[in-house]
Amino acid sequence: MTAPDLPAALKAALEARLHGLSRHDAAERSALISQTYREGGNSRAIRTSPDALAYALARMPATYAAVTASLNALREITPGFAPASLLDVGAGPGTAAWAAAEAFPSLAEFTLLDANSALRTLALDLFRDSPRLAGVQYSLRDARAALADAAAADLVVASYMIGEIDDAERSVLAGLLWAKTRDTLLIAEPGTPSGYARIIAARAQLIAAGAHIAAPCPHDGRCPLTPPDWCHFTQRLPRSQAHRQIKGAELAFEDEKFAYVALSRTRAAQHPARVLAQPDVTKVDVTAKLCTPDGLVIAKVPRRAKADYARARRWRWGDAVMEES
Repeated sequence: MTAPDLPAALKAALEARLHGLSRHDAAERSALISQTYREGGNSRAIRTSPDALAYALARMPATYAAVTASLNALREITPGFAPASLLDVGAGPGTAAWAAAEAFPSLAEFTLLDANSALRTLALDLFRDSPRLAGVQYSLRDARAALADAAAADLVVASYMIGEIDDAERSVLAGLLWAKTRDTLLIAEPGTPSGYARIIAARAQLIAAGAHIAAPCPHDGRCPLTPPDWCHFTQRLPRSQAHRQIKGAELAFEDEKFAYVALSRTRAAQHPARVLAQPDVTKVDVTAKLCTPDGLVIAKVPRRAKADYARARRWRWGDAVMEES
């Protein structure tokens, strides 16, 4: 996949806010916040403006890449989808709003919800550098309470947020998210077994409520994977010098693992298979793990089928593809 870099306006806004900031201090704050998340904590660890900026510098590029990849997969399956309104729940520093604005030029209304005041302040500050996002509505309230009053939107997004609440609250929230969805709901989580489990639980709950899967699954049936396997994808993204400094990293790129589901009010017109791992390409054949409308398939495309083999060689993890005959 093409590495999705941050929009120029967002990158410039973050760079501008780096002036006068101690990179060492930001790195320490980022490391502490990351540790809190790993230990099961949540965004309450982000209390101050320096905390929020350190978090954004460390995590916005990867979250943006994952949400962009998810939205691109949705666009490929539903090319006619042109949402006019976005509701971003658990919006944090506004990452998903930036990604959605890039993915859908049709978006004109942006409503964001989050209970973290430091992240909201940073998001609004960053939005001022974007003509399209300068007028967003950002409510500083708990997601469940705010959703009760929020207007429905064509596209609803909950990215990297349902993992911060317990199982019972998560089920209630999933129902509220769907109730506010006019057309499509996107839920994205870290690409871990637990992140996948949260996605699968929401997926099952909302299919039972009448939702249809747009992506990544090519069907509305039960996920065919069994433990210890789980459905997730990876997106490579570039690291800026500041990003490397904040994360204490040397490589000029990182690979973000994520899991997602896009649910729609209407059934998708096309249901191509989904590549669930990087295919194994040899001089004899291409072997690929595919999720298909009929379940899990290990496809082998022999080199003697020249046209099919040439196409299969270009398959990448996460692609929607037509199975070769």
